[in-house]
Amino acid sequence: MLSLLRQTVFRKIKEFETKHHELNYLFWECTTRCNLNCLHCGSDCAQDSLYPDMDMGVFLNALDTIPSPTPNFTVVLTGGEPLLRNDLETCGREIRKRGMRWSMVSNGHLYTKDRHISLLNAGLGALTISLDGMEEAHNWMRNNNTSFQRVSQAIELAASSSRLNFDVVTCVNQRNLNELQEIREFLIDKGVKSWRLFTIIPIGRATDEKELILTDEQFVELMDFITTARKMKGLHVEFSCEGYVGKYESKVRDSYYFCRAGINIGSVLIDGSISACPNIDRSFAQGNIYTDSLYDVWQNDFKQFRDRSWNKRGDCANCSSYKDCQGNGFHNWHGDMNNVLVCHHHKIERIK
Repeated sequence: MLSLLRQTVFRKIKEFETKHHELNYLFWECTTRCNLNCLHCGSDCAQDSLYPDMDMGVFLNALDTIPSPTPNFTVVLTGGEPLLRNDLETCGREIRKRGMRWSMVSNGHLYTKDRHISLLNAGLGALTISLDGMEEAHNWMRNNNTSFQRVSQAIELAASSSRLNFDVVTCVNQRNLNELQEIREFLIDKGVKSWRLFTIIPIGRATDEKELILTDEQFVELMDFITTARKMKGLHVEFSCEGYVGKYESKVRDSYYFCRAGINIGSVLIDGSISACPNIDRSFAQGNIYTDSLYDVWQNDFKQFRDRSWNKRGDCANCSSYKDCQGNGFHNWHGDMNNVLVCHHHKIERIK
């Protein structure tokens, strides 16, 4: 009864937040250049991008259309690999001048001690670094023989700063599933306090590598691992916001599933497109900062994100969990849009 009451209350919260759609988290795809060639890259980034890095002034002009950002408004610099930009600290300082916070998502390969200090001095408030297994598994996914060594050093540096809101994310796949406990112990030893676990959606390069995708049985094994790990001390462990997981909802994350793409989360992509999370199909772009006001677009468009009844099709058409799932994470709708790419709930329900 208590669980049902909490679920009902959370549905009301989702309705309220969707109606008011307060923008408080903005991704900036500031570059699509990357120093690695990872097997699972959803953006299919490369050393030589088709697009030049976005000019800082262009992005700041878009940011300035927001009349009164919330106190916790955060700009997340992503890519590609943001550390390839030499003006990253200047960008960060300009964002802080506007009373906004800024953070970064990085593969950690270029995160040195000097850069760590420089970024902190520029007001970096939060950082996410990816670790995708112990040495062999991580280097395999990152397609680089030195990546594990470099990212280990980066994690140690980031974890040493008490003022930095730092977490590690891991994309769980068939090669690293059996070493999750070892990764957990490794992170605790490095001083990490927070660890988020993802699975990989078959988009971008990930469509070509079958070992990246978990079977139904392996996905349930992941849910069980997280459930157990959350009861242990030393490291906060959580499943990401990527999809609805049915009976595991209260066991693997801090709150019920809510895909906030287009609700609280927006993005400015490398070509100026205005969208939600960067991994969402580019056809869902709502406008472009070169021709439109970022804030006006946020306020007046994004209808496909805020009314998701259009995706009640395919496997979602007659699903009894649709009210809570709403078609799963938005990045699960790609291509012809006739069906969701991955249904986490069905993966669980198929295992009896």
